[in-house]
Amino acid sequence: MSIIIINNFGQYNHRISRTLSYLGIDNKLLPNTTSLEQLKELEPEGIILGGGPSIERIGNCKEIIENMDVPILGICLGHQLIASCFGGQTESAEIESYAQIDINIIESAGLFDQMGDSVKVWASHKDEVVTLPDCFDIIADSDKCSIEAIKHKDKPIYGIQFHPEVQHTPQGGEIFENFYKICKEY
Repeated sequence: MSIIIINNFGQYNHRISRTLSYLGIDNKLLPNTTSLEQLKELEPEGIILGGGPSIERIGNCKEIIENMDVPILGICLGHQLIASCFGGQTESAEIESYAQIDINIIESAGLFDQMGDSVKVWASHKDEVVTLPDCFDIIADSDKCSIEAIKHKDKPIYGIQFHPEVQHTPQGGEIFENFYKICKEY
């Protein structure tokens, strides 16, 4: 059917939907209070957990992460929620990041397929994952953050600390296209 974007009240959540639409990827933006039953009825091909300002306003995200059997991509707060659900830990970053940075691609298959060794991305966060859950691998890091992107070892669940939906991440569309390819192949 489509990709469901869970709106966690972040400033860029609508841009995720717009970017997917520009790429020709059918999508629907829903509030994070949408029930698990409603999501399952929509039969999404994948779910994107958008960013947001606060861990206190996460709605049903934890239930979605734990119970939906589709590929999931967490962006910023969504990334932190995924790590937390699997036993990771998030803390305030030593250096808050609000700038374009270079990330180092550790694993180029999957989310970063055909993207090279380094990618410019937009970082906009004051919290970051500091303890990786045992069932995840780091697939990208940077000088600013040692856990920029993660992938579950056995499931198609990914988290990225940065924002692929903004123009300051020039290859952000490729990341979304790679995620959509993962969804189609699942």
